[in-house]
Amino acid sequence: MKPSENSSKTGPENGSRTLKSSATMPNPSTLPVSIPNDNGSAAQLRAKRRSRSRSLTRDMTMDIENPPRAFSHLSSYRNPSDMHSLEFPEVEEEAADCEDDDSLEVTGDMSKGKTGTGTGTGTGEPIGAIHSHELNHFFSDEDDDEDDEAEFGTGAQSRASTTHYSLADEINMQELAAKCQVLSTHNSMASFSDVAKTPGSDSETDIPSKKLLRRKSSFIKPELARPPPPPVIPEEEIEHEAPEPHSPLYEKARTFSMAEGSAATTTTPTPSVPPTPKPHPVGRIPGYNRFEKQSNEGNFVHDGEVEDPSIVAELRNMYSKVRICLKKRRMFQTLSLQAEEDNPKNQNSWKVYPPPPPPSWEARKPVNPDDSVGDDFDFSSCEIPGPAEDLLFKEDDSSVFQVYSSVAMMEKNEPIIAVPTLRDYYIDLDEIIGISSEGPAKSFAFRRLQYLEAKWNLYSLLNEYHETADSKRNPHRDFYNVRKVDTHVHHSACMNQKHLLRFIKYKMKKNPDEIVIFRDGRELTLSEVFESLNLTAYDLSIDTLDMHAHKDTFHRFDKFNLKYNPIGESRLREIFLKTDNYIQGRYLAELTKEVLEDLEQSKYQMMEYRISIYGRHPGEWDKLAAWVIDNKLFSHNVRWLIQVPRLYDVYKMGGIVESFAEVVRNIFEPLFEVTRDPSSHPKLHVFLQRVVGFDSVDDESKVDRRIHRKFPIPRLWDSSQNPPYSYYLYYLFANMTSLNHMRQRRGFNTFVLRPHCGEAGDPEHLVAAFLTSQAINHGILLRKVPFIQYLFYLDQIGIAMSPLSNNALFLTYDKNPFYSYFKRGLNVSLSTDDPLQFAYTREPLIEEYSIAAQIYKLSNVDMCELARNSVLQSGYESEIKRHWLGERYDLSGPDGNEIEKTNVPNIRLSFRYETFQHEFELMDHYCGVE
Repeated sequence: MKPSENSSKTGPENGSRTLKSSATMPNPSTLPVSIPNDNGSAAQLRAKRRSRSRSLTRDMTMDIENPPRAFSHLSSYRNPSDMHSLEFPEVEEEAADCEDDDSLEVTGDMSKGKTGTGTGTGTGEPIGAIHSHELNHFFSDEDDDEDDEAEFGTGAQSRASTTHYSLADEINMQELAAKCQVLSTHNSMASFSDVAKTPGSDSETDIPSKKLLRRKSSFIKPELARPPPPPVIPEEEIEHEAPEPHSPLYEKARTFSMAEGSAATTTTPTPSVPPTPKPHPVGRIPGYNRFEKQSNEGNFVHDGEVEDPSIVAELRNMYSKVRICLKKRRMFQTLSLQAEEDNPKNQNSWKVYPPPPPPSWEARKPVNPDDSVGDDFDFSSCEIPGPAEDLLFKEDDSSVFQVYSSVAMMEKNEPIIAVPTLRDYYIDLDEIIGISSEGPAKSFAFRRLQYLEAKWNLYSLLNEYHETADSKRNPHRDFYNVRKVDTHVHHSACMNQKHLLRFIKYKMKKNPDEIVIFRDGRELTLSEVFESLNLTAYDLSIDTLDMHAHKDTFHRFDKFNLKYNPIGESRLREIFLKTDNYIQGRYLAELTKEVLEDLEQSKYQMMEYRISIYGRHPGEWDKLAAWVIDNKLFSHNVRWLIQVPRLYDVYKMGGIVESFAEVVRNIFEPLFEVTRDPSSHPKLHVFLQRVVGFDSVDDESKVDRRIHRKFPIPRLWDSSQNPPYSYYLYYLFANMTSLNHMRQRRGFNTFVLRPHCGEAGDPEHLVAAFLTSQAINHGILLRKVPFIQYLFYLDQIGIAMSPLSNNALFLTYDKNPFYSYFKRGLNVSLSTDDPLQFAYTREPLIEEYSIAAQIYKLSNVDMCELARNSVLQSGYESEIKRHWLGERYDLSGPDGNEIEKTNVPNIRLSFRYETFQHEFELMDHYCGVE
């Protein structure tokens, strides 16, 4: 506001005044006299005032004897200095605002010793500064004709008239002053005349200094709805406590960041900021640091203070159940050798063939333009070990392959590892399901998860700019050149629609007469196939292919599966998107090489492709391995997972298999054979070195009907009903456990279980995966089972989420829990699932990240943390992970981080690790573990 402009008018609708500039303020003596006679004669007004005064005095006396809650703390201030120490932050803020506002000037008659404040009355007096003679008159029952004449007569102006206040406003102010007077009298306060001589003012007749404006005084109008803060304690009575230190990890990260910050320079001079006045020292009183301790320890209880026994008992019960569930999972994970340190490929002696490219550009060999993906692979250079005579295996009655160290052990039926039986598995599964469905467990887990999310929100507010500064100081690295792995993508949908359309048109123009399929008892060329569809290369378009998932696939997984058929024709899918067809999958191999070339050019994007083994016959493994080896589909940017579709009911109805035991046998028997004797399946042995693990896929929304309390063993499961999800998962887990122990003894790489789980269907799927799987894909149903979600957090189980895929199938993007999981600290990463159905660009993983960044407003540090999570979840060898993340990537917290490689600041990982450790410390505390 300019100095010459007036503030808004003061009146009943406004209720406050803003001080005018002293340059334009009119002289009060020149204003016309205003006699407030609307409410009756002067005598009637005097009578009303005396009656109100008596009533107010009586009410305030009763309030002092029985003070209300808002004033109950004032009864303990017997010392006059205590009342002077009361803080009223609202008034202080107003005063500070007036000091900072250049458009406001203090007015008053300096020669007469009157003072003014930023929001004072027109007379230059401070708010609430009522003179002693006015208060004596207010509480007096005697009639004072002279005063009445001076106030209501025509010979003088009233204060209401000189300040433009109405009579009602003046009465309200006087009532407030009366309350302050009664309270001050009750506590033996100093007289009101001491205001003018309060230490801190520049003089008795000068403008009050900043110290006067910030003086803790009861004369300033308080906010009566709130109690004042604690009193000031003299310095000599203060018991100084040593500050509680941060954890060593936090201090280390903070020191590292501050050291980097001090080294940074800038050409822009830092603007000078006037020093902020120091507040009046407030001493520590018992319980002062209660909230500070809570932020560090998560507990309000002080040393020596006893917790509520009922609460302790309930928490002990909850944490004991959490510990039981974690113990069961770790038993299953330890038996199956799914930990990273159990895998021989993560040892320093493991050789990756073909070897990864050198880290520096200078060391690279000259690039030949005619070279393509896989040209550096030579099958004859691969080492094929001989058979292991001391390892034997056989399938038991429950369709679980058992491994024995000798013939004698086989005769005694003493395998090298005791795999949990189906009965043991379902007992543990039902126990965890029962715990997770209890009301107290749900409430407990929900509150812990809410606490984790709120803690992240506070951390983000306090450290967002600090993280950004650390990231800016990190040379060379940004989101585009940190390694990121697509940990969940299906190979037959790894390209986008435009890429597939371009490839189909190219083949129709270059190879129209090539025989590609055998149908209806005769061989068909590519041109004949399209003639039967009444299509030419010119007719094809993205809309003609109709492979993108639109609105019609929402909650319709059956329609989504049909999207794998170009133009809705299964014969085109067999020609272009199958590995086992009339042309031995040559078209799909060529498509795959084109996609791999794009990946290698990007350098920083890696893929873990899912490729199918159906279990219809045992020769599937050799055909798949031959397809990969013969077409040289080896790239430093790709690893493989084997997906097993849950389609037993289809095979049974088609007469392909007799029982579920046959499916299990077709999947695992070739793997045990090649592990015992790699020379029996040499191509399969080489291919398995690049295989990470197993996946279980199909429509989870299908109902799992548990007809029997005890499920029959696979050789007795000969009905056409499909086994439930948990049944499939157990037999994948059990046979993989025996296989891993056999492969570990031979020095071969072991496998992990990373199924599709929690996309739809029964939440029981999540419990089954919690026991058996190293990581899962999707996991959006965790939002409905908070206890299982909390268990996933505590064990940092990897979750590869695909919000774009969920948006088209089961859950709209705005309802996806991905961002909540990320804030709470779950081990989440982003993946593409099916680029053919969901992506539009040649870099679908970057597309997934960019859409999530826009929807959830992810920062650059957030995306780099997600990229780091994806590398940790992936099945790449430790040698490669050390190059991507740092030499000590396997350590937790900032000790395992190298910001030069990950672009994730140490303070972010420090927060994640300390929050994670705090949850375990609480569990140890309430479970009585030292």
